[in-house]
Amino acid sequence: MSPIRHRLTVTVEQEPFLTVRSMAADYLSGFEIETHVHEWHQLLFASSGAMTVYGGRWSWMIPPGKAVFIPARCRHSIRMWGNVAMRSLYFSATLDAPVLCSEACRVLSVTPLLRELMLRIIELGALDCRIPRHNRLKDLILDEIDTTPVMPLVLPLPNDGRALLVARHVLTSPAGTESIDDLGRQYRVGTRTLERRFRDETGISFGLWRQKARMLESIRLLAEGKSVTEAALDAGYSSVSAFIAAFKRTFGCTPGQISEPAGN
Repeated sequence: MSPIRHRLTVTVEQEPFLTVRSMAADYLSGFEIETHVHEWHQLLFASSGAMTVYGGRWSWMIPPGKAVFIPARCRHSIRMWGNVAMRSLYFSATLDAPVLCSEACRVLSVTPLLRELMLRIIELGALDCRIPRHNRLKDLILDEIDTTPVMPLVLPLPNDGRALLVARHVLTSPAGTESIDDLGRQYRVGTRTLERRFRDETGISFGLWRQKARMLESIRLLAEGKSVTEAALDAGYSSVSAFIAAFKRTFGCTPGQISEPAGN
């Protein structure tokens, strides 16, 4: 089924004066937007459902109520989990604002003000630099993005070929019980070498990397309607209370808060 898109008409006369564009689209679970690039910076918001954004050696999980900033010309693809209400703002690459100068994607915890500003701009369709009220909205949302907390919803992948095979194995089956020794034997790489590759190339140990992969997987499960108990078991936890504690320690909120819709 094709996504449902909503976009207000922008006239040809307006085009040279636009500083921010917007788009709203609804997608079914499993829909994938193939690898592409934008000439404008993108702020991507999930008001319901969850999304995974893939870019190079990195992936970012965007649960309901969170947003991801994607710099201009960053190659990326997007996968939908649950029925996704996606809301996007696009900022002109010519805008001179420090918050837009980042070369890396980052996941933001959407504040109530940021959410309302995004929805207001989507309602307007675009911001025109010739309209003073639009300029005030543009400055306000850039200030709010600059002060919004960054969420630890990113998972780096190792560069080394054998370590990458192990990482992809874990991502395919996060609840797997194989030890690092088992995985090393399966992919013909020594345990010490594998551990060193993960530390050097992802910045964390293999054990912590797998735990975070499981946590990110649980966000997808919750977005698709699984209960907290089901998400805990599928993510490899035998204790629901241990899962909730680890989840809150990792993301700063409970699994129940992730599965709650964030509005339109």
